[in-house]
Amino acid sequence: MMTSSLGALLAAAAITGTALTPAGAGTAEAARPETGTIAIGGDITLRRFVVPNPAAKGTVLFLHGFPETSAVWGDIAAALGDEFEVHAFDWPGYGLSSRPAAEVFSYSPRDYAGVLKAYIEKAGIDRSKLTIYAADIGALPALLLALDEPDIARAIIVGDFAPFNRPAYMHERLQSLKAEPAASTTRAAMNRTRDEILENAHRRGLPEDRQFDLAAGVREDMARGWNNGALTSADAFYHYYAAFTRDQDRLEADLGRLGTPLKVIWGEKDIYIDSRMGAEFAARTGAPLEILPGIGHYPHLQAPERVVAEIRALGH
Repeated sequence: MMTSSLGALLAAAAITGTALTPAGAGTAEAARPETGTIAIGGDITLRRFVVPNPAAKGTVLFLHGFPETSAVWGDIAAALGDEFEVHAFDWPGYGLSSRPAAEVFSYSPRDYAGVLKAYIEKAGIDRSKLTIYAADIGALPALLLALDEPDIARAIIVGDFAPFNRPAYMHERLQSLKAEPAASTTRAAMNRTRDEILENAHRRGLPEDRQFDLAAGVREDMARGWNNGALTSADAFYHYYAAFTRDQDRLEADLGRLGTPLKVIWGEKDIYIDSRMGAEFAARTGAPLEILPGIGHYPHLQAPERVVAEIRALGH
């Protein structure tokens, strides 16, 4: 079900201090989002937004990371609405999407790949015109899906994630989530420090002159989504990591089967996943790599204009 909105989601998702202007003669109507929910089966309903464009040259689907919600894409969606139809949804366990028990839905990258496939099918997206932009926890599911269905998109942009089991390239907190008993300890600590994570996750590793704030609406949406049910977003993150090594190993073992055109974009100052991980992935897949100077783990938040430029470049 979709309901019209007069830009409420985009207004809430504006990045403080950042002004984005569509590079074309887009209209306000073209950038107006429709917000609502979509049932994808298996008792899972996703909150999503769509920026429709009847004359779209293609479709862009954004996949968020931790501790985010789909609201983080609002600025970028508005800027791209003059050329593209834009989609974003909350992963299960985040925002206002479903949170089934972990015994029913594992929250693993492989399960998220199934969610992504179901969304594309239910939303009626033309794969031949689709570009997927996947950050952080969204990237491995997109690549796992591409292993089995190389035509899932015309191109996939990934970045700032861990495609391979290389703990030395990962922040110690992420390393701790890969095995018990450290994983449960980290899970509890993350739930205790929710406010600090939401306030500072996007700032870590950046010098003072590069640090930035999120708009109040974005942070409020993330906070509201963290505790939307019995299972928190930190719990979902914990379950994701429980199967992370298995799914990383599957990707690496089948890397030669990746046939979807790829591009890798990475923040130079990413302290969560070292950019050397991105360099290895790009080298082994033959994908072009762009390291963004001075940018941390969240390029779409820190430099949304760069994301807009990359999408436009792929669309031409």
